[in-house]
Amino acid sequence: VEQPPEFHPEGDVFTHTLILAEMLKGATHTLAFGALLHDVGKPVTMTFEDRIRFNNHDKAGAQIAEDMCKRLRMSNHDTDRIIWLVDQHMRLAHAPQMRESKLKRFVREPGFDELLQLGRLDCQASHGDVSIIEWIDNYIANLPPDAVRPAPLLTGDDLIAMGFTPGPLFKEILQAVEDAQLEGQIATTDEARALVRGRWDTPGADITP
Repeated sequence: VEQPPEFHPEGDVFTHTLILAEMLKGATHTLAFGALLHDVGKPVTMTFEDRIRFNNHDKAGAQIAEDMCKRLRMSNHDTDRIIWLVDQHMRLAHAPQMRESKLKRFVREPGFDELLQLGRLDCQASHGDVSIIEWIDNYIANLPPDAVRPAPLLTGDDLIAMGFTPGPLFKEILQAVEDAQLEGQIATTDEARALVRGRWDTPGADITP
């Protein structure tokens, strides 16, 4: 399958995959399968617009990878990891533009180290520009130890004490609180309560800290 030469001077998808595979020295088997299948969705998504494009080939590839893993009777853990690697490999390019909360959640995903390895190999096997991978490496290296997964400022019990009834809204509220925490907008329990009071009504609730 032909590729646009400005992004893939090495040649077609098969050539790209072979070059990448040759770099997989000492890789885990999930990374190896993720690398083998990362562009498997390109043939079914190939279009000719202003240039050759493979829109959503990551999503199409994830479905194909799932089918293959099931046929090979891989474990649920390995299947999930391989699907995730194929599905997420294009997201790395958007990391520098992500909101802080979204980026921190991304880099703390199980298997992100494998995804970053895949991204580096993908670049090295094509255009050779690993600047985004290096940006992510630098970002992670400069994060304080508790910045990616800080202790929660509020829990479900705290929301109940504030007058909320347990339900689907809890997830929305707690995620909003964690977003603000990851963004550096709040840092204390009192600030978290104030954020919740400002966004959600709790009629008749005891909101004394």
